[in-house]
Amino acid sequence: MGCQLALFERIRGICVITYLLMHVDINTFEMPTDEQVETASQAFHLLADPTRIRILWALLQGESSVTCLADVVDATPTAVSQHLAKLRLSKLVQVRREGTFAFYSADDGHLARLLAEALYHADHQVQSFSDDRLVANEHLARSSHSHPSTQQ
Repeated sequence: MGCQLALFERIRGICVITYLLMHVDINTFEMPTDEQVETASQAFHLLADPTRIRILWALLQGESSVTCLADVVDATPTAVSQHLAKLRLSKLVQVRREGTFAFYSADDGHLARLLAEALYHADHQVQSFSDDRLVANEHLARSSHSHPSTQQ
């Protein structure tokens, strides 16, 4: 049995009730497990920081040290180290030690696709915002040119 939504409206003074069935095949409707939802939520929480997104994007291009990452993401080495510690605990990055040096990497195809998709989505939102502003500016420009007080 699915969920029902009752819509009430008045048509010519008569109250009409319309029932909409949602998720009619709820028996076959698949939801993620609580553990999957919690794990995904934690990953999104970690990815909700711009510096971490930059660090992960850089690491998906190849292995790097804290100092190099700090230069690439324009942050202090201390801040990058703290971000890397959180990402390492969540198993989103790995560390390889060579003597006294530590090199970090993020070799996860799922993470790469998730970040690429998020950045692609963000690009479309930014582009849409820019397009909306462009259309508004063009409209303003046309209306100001057609206004008699702006004509010479």
